[in-house]
Amino acid sequence: MINLFKIISVIAYLFAACLSARHFIHMFQLNSYKPKVQVKWLFSHASTYMVVHFIVLVIAIALSAICTNALIPLVLSALLILVSAFPQLPKGKDKVPLKYTARVKRLIVTLAILYIIPIILLFTISTKISVPLMALWIFLVPWMVLLANLINRPMELAINQHYINDAKRILADCPNLTVIGITGSFGKTSVKYFLDSLLNVKYNVLKTPGNFNTPLGVVKTIRGSLRATHDIFLCEMGAKNVGDIKEICDIVHPTHGIITSVGEMHLESFGSIENVRKTKFELADAVKGKGMLFLNMDNENIQSDASNYEHISYGIDDRSGYYVTDLSISEKGSGFTVHAPDGRSCEYRTPLIGRHNVINICGAIAVANSLGIALEELKAPVRKLESVPHRLQLINKGDYTVIDDAYNSNPSGAKAALEALSMTDGMKILVTPGMIELGSRQYELNKEFGSEAASVCDYVALVGSSQTKPIYDGLTEAGYPEDKIYVSESLNEAMGAVYSLTTDGKRKIILLENDLPDNY
Repeated sequence: MINLFKIISVIAYLFAACLSARHFIHMFQLNSYKPKVQVKWLFSHASTYMVVHFIVLVIAIALSAICTNALIPLVLSALLILVSAFPQLPKGKDKVPLKYTARVKRLIVTLAILYIIPIILLFTISTKISVPLMALWIFLVPWMVLLANLINRPMELAINQHYINDAKRILADCPNLTVIGITGSFGKTSVKYFLDSLLNVKYNVLKTPGNFNTPLGVVKTIRGSLRATHDIFLCEMGAKNVGDIKEICDIVHPTHGIITSVGEMHLESFGSIENVRKTKFELADAVKGKGMLFLNMDNENIQSDASNYEHISYGIDDRSGYYVTDLSISEKGSGFTVHAPDGRSCEYRTPLIGRHNVINICGAIAVANSLGIALEELKAPVRKLESVPHRLQLINKGDYTVIDDAYNSNPSGAKAALEALSMTDGMKILVTPGMIELGSRQYELNKEFGSEAASVCDYVALVGSSQTKPIYDGLTEAGYPEDKIYVSESLNEAMGAVYSLTTDGKRKIILLENDLPDNY
């Protein structure tokens, strides 16, 4: 009988361990496998898990100490462990599912070895020790994931270095390849896509796909897609810490570079705007003396360091290099003229909306023209440019239009999105969960966003009551009517409220500003 209940207990234990481990591995992946980030996330998001499983642990210890019959603590502890595991069941479809990469599989194997220990002890020693140990192991799942990562670290470093060395070898075999590094707090992905379309007029171009802007994402692109026939490699470079851009530059050794912006983004990890600026200009240091550096001189945080580098500027307000005049924007698209430093100019039209998009297109035109493509040759590809997914992407549906700016919002990008919304004709609606990773300035910057939205929007739907409190405060302090603010706990609920609004014949223009990942 005791052996039967031991088996049942093991099944409950494994069920709980697997569910919990899957959840915390998923969060670790979303936190870019960075232990410090994961620890910070655990303290802010895993308190309920820790409290519940600590209570289970205390009960298991007490039962094992008090009960003379080993069956009682075994059965009751197994039941408690089983019940406490159910909250870890997946709640609907994840926005970004757990990817079972080779690294995750190695992590799972190491965790499995660690979690076999209590099972072995259960069948070899007294249940007075093994039952509390099983409860302890479930309690420690969030930290066991980090322990398994620590155990695997030497192997992971060796594997990563092998991939990096292989990517460097492939790059060395392409001596005529031009590598263009693209970085910025915002706008870098859009510029990458625009530049790819423009350069394809003359060159065979490879770009890092999607958001492959980490060292290993870049390495994966090189190893999987770079061929000797490519003329140009567009390498997007992302960063959350000082030194991240330099790490990528040390792999690809960029020929030219473009810095799209420096702004208040990822302040939680960077610590200050000065560190953001220092990191973005690591790309400028990498190309200094050997290639062209393109700078968005409309960005005041770029202006302060620009004089330290020989550069080609672009912008709308700044007119020292490539610049835009005659800008007209509507919900149907944008028209503008780009002037080059040599005095030539050309008129362009694009279906994309927003001043921010026009600046990014101007940057792409500056690079393409500097690499030998005439301004006139760029008219057709500019006219055919498409919105980058989730970055001021215009989507027309039935009686409403969505401006999808849901990717990784930041103060400057949010302001640009509101500007784009203000230029549309219809009922202007904002749906947002607010901005994150802004450190000590998170409340202040979200409140400013709310104040700015008050002067543009006819209706505001906030997703997450606690997360969006600063936006709510900014709206109400600006005198925005509270009956025009809807607070929900999910995006689906918010969109349902928006869809049900009556518009008196006006078309709904819905701005989706940011979409928080699963780890928030």
